[in-house]
Amino acid sequence: MPWRVHFVLSVVLVGLLGCNGGDMDRNRASAPSLKDVPAEAWNNLAQKKIYFGHQSVGFNIIGGMESLLKENGQIRLNIIQAKDPSEARTPGLVHFWVGENTDPESKIAAFVAYMEKGNRNRPDIAFFKLCFVDFSAASNVPKVFSDYKGAMARLEKAFPETTFVHVTVPLTCMPIGIEGWTRRAKNLIKQAIGRPVFDLRDNSQRHEFNELMRKEYEGKADIFDLARIESTFRDGKRAFYSKSGKAYDCLVPDYTYDGGHLNDVGSKIVAEQFLILLANLSSK
Repeated sequence: MPWRVHFVLSVVLVGLLGCNGGDMDRNRASAPSLKDVPAEAWNNLAQKKIYFGHQSVGFNIIGGMESLLKENGQIRLNIIQAKDPSEARTPGLVHFWVGENTDPESKIAAFVAYMEKGNRNRPDIAFFKLCFVDFSAASNVPKVFSDYKGAMARLEKAFPETTFVHVTVPLTCMPIGIEGWTRRAKNLIKQAIGRPVFDLRDNSQRHEFNELMRKEYEGKADIFDLARIESTFRDGKRAFYSKSGKAYDCLVPDYTYDGGHLNDVGSKIVAEQFLILLANLSSK
């Protein structure tokens, strides 16, 4: 079965505090640790070329990785930012801006273009992520997923030696305390001038996309379940909110400084699972 960075679920059911302060029974989860990865896997990772397309949350993850690399000398991974794949001539994680925020179709097209431009220098592993701002109440989620699925299928056929990873869409929450009031005020201003906001309620659209991805690829391809990691507290409990009588995962408030982007804590938690995924894929 393909390696997936889903948390290992135990049989213990717990009630947990969600983003909206409600209670709900969810499975408690435990996460693998960097110390669980053998030295050979880190050595293999150091020899791989990896493409990662993203925007701001991706930079949060990259920052978390850089912090973990400083703290864990056994992990040797070059991190290279390159607008053009030809700029990266050595093994490492090659990351780049992809598309325009609020336009998921542009990100799909930009990732395809980057892969095709690097045709002569094909990566071992490649993936990109959409962002929370790419989904709102107006989103046609089935169409976005259909276009994503079609593009990835074409890339898999064109690059049979590359392992493509599918990344779930990150989530949002409403920060607590003063930060929460500040975010609400900013959202009102942005709405007044027609700019996108980090709307907690839009997690239902993100959830819809993520469920389509899980249904399509679980057990068949490699998934980095970013949304699941973001919605899991460090003690294994899950964060959620309720909408129209249904529960939806949301970002753990402790992991963010503004309700959408990751703070130092959240960045390192996500980056650790990200590195573990890459190490395991490199050992296939």
